[in-house]
Amino acid sequence: MKILLYIFVIILPLACSSNSDNDTLYDSYGGELEEMVLEENISHKAVMSSAKRDPGQKIIKNSYLRFETQDLDKTYNQIIEYVENNNGFIQNDNSNKSHNQLSRNVEIRIPTTNFQKTVDSISNHVAFFDTKRVSARDVTEEFIDLDARLKAKKTLEKRYLELLSKANNVKEMLEIERELSNIREEIEAKEGRIKYLQNHVSLSTLSVEFYKVYVETSASSSYATKMWNALKSGFNGISLFFLGLLHIWPFIILLIASFFIIKRWIKKRNNI
Repeated sequence: MKILLYIFVIILPLACSSNSDNDTLYDSYGGELEEMVLEENISHKAVMSSAKRDPGQKIIKNSYLRFETQDLDKTYNQIIEYVENNNGFIQNDNSNKSHNQLSRNVEIRIPTTNFQKTVDSISNHVAFFDTKRVSARDVTEEFIDLDARLKAKKTLEKRYLELLSKANNVKEMLEIERELSNIREEIEAKEGRIKYLQNHVSLSTLSVEFYKVYVETSASSSYATKMWNALKSGFNGISLFFLGLLHIWPFIILLIASFFIIKRWIKKRNNI
């Protein structure tokens, strides 16, 4: 019980000090702070209202295509041609090999205006798709909301800068600068998110995976593989030899016994 009392006594002055700092700032600029909050809300609502009248729809488009081909290089060169003709670029290019399959995966960024045209160009040369997926996500509302909040935060930042110039002492300056730091972090986060959305709205993402199935033959196997196969073949031959001996073990015993009997008979004959 005494420990809890000590903790309470230590924390209470700290809490009172924090509240005192906020109260001091509010006592000095209470009216202006309320006005700033009100202006931020009004600014956000005004931007949202004007944007909704003319939203300028923002759509993020993505697609994933997977199919089999008989010629990887030819298919790859065709895709590169389609991408270049539609002002796109290859963002990622990966090749893979399994025990019976060669595959290649390319991630393409293409202007949204040419997205469907590129998908159709690739599809025209594919007889059958293992997977064909096209998606479109409307981010208009999120974009408008972020833009409105960003403008409101910038207005609020401007008012805090005006307050900073009116600060009466170091304590007030530090409190205002702390608020400005928080506002600046929010502004940067919203600007980053807006840039991300703008990038994915203007450039759609198209992932294309194509592969070729093959059967590995002795002619196509490596020298190391041939050596390993030869070693396994030799081991199998030895195993078969000993297994064969096990099948004729009675005859082996008779043969050994006959050898010793004949040898003993010859020895006795020579001694006579």
